[in-house]
Amino acid sequence: MARIERADVERIAELARLELGPGEAERMTAELGAILGYVAQLDALDTGAVEPTDHALALRTPLRPDRAEAPLPPERALANAPAREGFAFVVPKVLEEDEG
Repeated sequence: MARIERADVERIAELARLELGPGEAERMTAELGAILGYVAQLDALDTGAVEPTDHALALRTPLRPDRAEAPLPPERALANAPAREGFAFVVPKVLEEDEG
């Protein structure tokens, strides 16, 4: 995406369930446009001789042991769900159905 339009920001806000106040869509459009411009500048750099890294700093990522644990009780997992059906989250449809 080389350019972002106000309609893109409004659609993203809708999908994220964010309410944008007066002037926020214009401000976010300008800020995201500046970020995309910066990414385009980075994309123009020749990084062929740069070693791939997974972090900008040489830090060890603290990871907990990968072991099976008891899952959250369903009532606790769904405690903050805006909508639920039984023990499942109810989410709005995001993808359009294929009419082909």
